[in-house]
Amino acid sequence: MISYIYLKNFKAFQEADIAPAHLNIFAGLNGMGKSTFLQALLLLRQSYLQNTLFDKGLLLNGNYLELGKGKDIYSMYGTDDNLIKFEVEWDDELKLAGEFQRQDEVDLLPRNCPLTLSNQTKIFQQSLFTNQCQYLSAERMSPKDFFPASAYHIEQLRSLGNHGQFTVHFIAENQRKEIPITELSHPKAKSLVLLDQLDAWMKEITPGVKLVPFLYKEFEIARLSYQFEVGENFTTEDMRPTNVGFGLTYVLPVVTAVISAQPGDLLIIENPESHLHPQGQALLGKLFALAAEHGVQLFIETHSDHVLNGVRVAVKHKHISPDKVGIFFFERDSEAEEHVTDIIQPHLDENGRMDERPKGFFDEWGKQLDELLK
Repeated sequence: MISYIYLKNFKAFQEADIAPAHLNIFAGLNGMGKSTFLQALLLLRQSYLQNTLFDKGLLLNGNYLELGKGKDIYSMYGTDDNLIKFEVEWDDELKLAGEFQRQDEVDLLPRNCPLTLSNQTKIFQQSLFTNQCQYLSAERMSPKDFFPASAYHIEQLRSLGNHGQFTVHFIAENQRKEIPITELSHPKAKSLVLLDQLDAWMKEITPGVKLVPFLYKEFEIARLSYQFEVGENFTTEDMRPTNVGFGLTYVLPVVTAVISAQPGDLLIIENPESHLHPQGQALLGKLFALAAEHGVQLFIETHSDHVLNGVRVAVKHKHISPDKVGIFFFERDSEAEEHVTDIIQPHLDENGRMDERPKGFFDEWGKQLDELLK
């Protein structure tokens, strides 16, 4: 588990740090810097996997992120030393620290000094740098008649793709394999195999739905159809994703990533609630909590109070301990003289109640209701 992240002179922050939990919820208005900590982790992963971290430096544009040039990521109120610094700590006293020189017109920022590594071998065995990390961006694959397939991503990287584009291939390839964490099993699923589990969890989002995945290896494409249960013994004919609700296909990578995760995996997911009914959003909160309680670390960026409330209810129902949930609210004072972001961290008790509710923290429903009652 990642236990500490420190940033200096990076984007929204002159200096900031957080102590992540098992399940981390990042919330706040648009443009407050919620993605900044996630991007710091992804930059380190990107630079390591593309072999620049040790010899060349921090790679701003690559397989995970396209952040532009040095001038685009240096904090507006950065210090005079012109250094961007990242520190990451894990359990067992593992620590990585790196300083990178500001250079405005390049996208590869050289190291200012050698990386500080408490134990190089163990650090680069952590999920952030291995195949136990899955990132799903806010821009995921939309419904299509056919989806791309990649034996390399599925068999070698165990990855759904940053946009979830290989999800259908992954399901088709692994549909008869049991999910790694049995505690994520849905109580109404027919068995522990992936496809039965997906059917059961997805029925909570769209009642009666069944997934029909198929892989055409010779053409390197995958196909997904939906069926719907009618009564007790019948199902509809196959339906194309383009003729079924948009949100069903859009959330499929999120649900697949969570229920196929293994203990020790790291999941970084942006806006999982996109295109979902509130009931489905709350379900995701419960699913995230179950995974976090059983050994998966999750970083979730969300604008959904339903996702948050799903987590809070999961705490109340003892699906997850409150000390395994970290809530981070990013805010900025519009009247302040400097364009800087503060991080507030409400805490949950054993009943899922929060000890504070900062202004702007999922309070719009109450504001609008107050206007209606005037």
